[in-house]
Amino acid sequence: MYKRNVILDIDVAVELLADHQPASHAAKAAFEKALNRDCQIWLVAACLPTLLERLKQALGARADDTGKETIHSTASSQARDIMQEFLAKVSVLSSHGFDAEAAFESEQPRAALILLAADALADEVEILSKDPALLGADRRVVHPQAYADRANSTSQVENPIPFIDLVQHQHRILPQLEKGIANVFRSGQYIMGPEIQELEKKLAEYTGIEHVICCSSGTDALLLALMAYGVGPGDAILTSTFTFISTAEVISLLGATPVFVDIDPRTFNIDPECLESAIRACKENNQEIYPLPALPEGPAATLEPKGILAVNLFGLPCEYDRVNAIASEHGLFVVEDAAQSFGAQYRGRSACSLADIGCTSFYPSKPLGGYGDGGAVFTGNHEIAERIASIRIHGMGEDQYDNIRIGINARMDTLQAAVLLPKLEIFPRELESRHRVATRYAELLTSHESLQIPTVPEGYRSAWALYCILSNRRDELRDTLASRGVPTAIYYPKPLHLQTAFSHLGYETGDFPVAESTAKQILSLPIHPYLHERDIRWIAKQLAETLAWIQRHPPTGH
Repeated sequence: MYKRNVILDIDVAVELLADHQPASHAAKAAFEKALNRDCQIWLVAACLPTLLERLKQALGARADDTGKETIHSTASSQARDIMQEFLAKVSVLSSHGFDAEAAFESEQPRAALILLAADALADEVEILSKDPALLGADRRVVHPQAYADRANSTSQVENPIPFIDLVQHQHRILPQLEKGIANVFRSGQYIMGPEIQELEKKLAEYTGIEHVICCSSGTDALLLALMAYGVGPGDAILTSTFTFISTAEVISLLGATPVFVDIDPRTFNIDPECLESAIRACKENNQEIYPLPALPEGPAATLEPKGILAVNLFGLPCEYDRVNAIASEHGLFVVEDAAQSFGAQYRGRSACSLADIGCTSFYPSKPLGGYGDGGAVFTGNHEIAERIASIRIHGMGEDQYDNIRIGINARMDTLQAAVLLPKLEIFPRELESRHRVATRYAELLTSHESLQIPTVPEGYRSAWALYCILSNRRDELRDTLASRGVPTAIYYPKPLHLQTAFSHLGYETGDFPVAESTAKQILSLPIHPYLHERDIRWIAKQLAETLAWIQRHPPTGH
């Protein structure tokens, strides 16, 4: 996606909104062109009162001299309505983003204010203005007619598409973000402030789960869940081998043993058939049934299955009806690792509510991401919720100096809650946009027989944290796409059972063939809510041309 910003000066905005003919032709043409280029269009908050007053004057000037009071009243009401409608289409840059007071030291304070606002936008920015004080004073200032007339000169390579755009959504809610952050600064409640409780309440409403405990990261959310069940040495926790290390890391941190399970080749989630085999192998201590971790020799060298840590990979929930049934049969708890799937659904139920405990992450690149680390734990069990809330703050009892159990420091910063609250408001729209991007990819890529594109089973709805394809010539595909300006990533290049951190478990290559094969073929394409249609088509075109080239050039040695 092109990263461009356009700031409207007051004179251009008045012409656009008052519809002065023919003066407004250039303003309209420039505005439409900015929209077609998928620019982020801004008004400066400090200029809004002046803009409203100028708009009232412009609308009132159309009337005859008779009945001035009535006309003025009508123009005032009309101006407010027009402004309100227009503000729904553009973004407002508040003065929290720059030192607005510095502008008033200038001989041309309004011009200086616009330039300071432009400086606050770190990305490519242009200012549409007819003000002589601005035109020629800065290379970023463009007359609307010149902007409308010039040809598009920026190429795709000069403005590469970001793999994940972490800025676009910020621009859409910048005033709300700045207001929320400023409120935290004013209150001084940086730890466990009221925004934390408000966020927990809204997350509970969104997911339909009764208890939500916000915490410091998605990893800590998993750790809190396992600690709530008293997981420790001698316990076996079954989990996927194809995921990020934090899933299994928290098991080892508590002295328990991760028992890895292979994945379904279409969904990349834990395979229920393999899960059943792994549980039986643990209980019978039989490597012939399913690969098990090596244990020290001795009479205590046994694996006692205690729980299942199921991962919703890339935004798609795993098969919870089967997983929960298997757990119930064997007396195990289930923790849902929904770090990548907040917003997903499984058979009408929301991710984070599909197991005994759900855990998610608010890492910036996640579907609902903050501006730092953060996470949350979800449960319908009141007793477990109280236990987790205690463990989150050093095992706190009645107060912070009454410690009733061993806990950890896993509190969420209030600032992260202040960021997540306005982001949660627009999250449903962003989720729909992710679905739009994924649907367009599927439509454009489905004809390529050499690719495996993502599968979403009936009754499921993915949050599309990532869009991952499989190719048996993945590395060539990735290198060629990179040379064409298409960013990609590999999630994940090595399954957990082959990671050095878990080498003491004694797993070997070949133990989990589906995960190992997937790791060699998987490739992630750009996906985020603000990926433009033309960019999706362009990515698909580069992919098609690259695949055609690869098919004409067999691998070396073949």
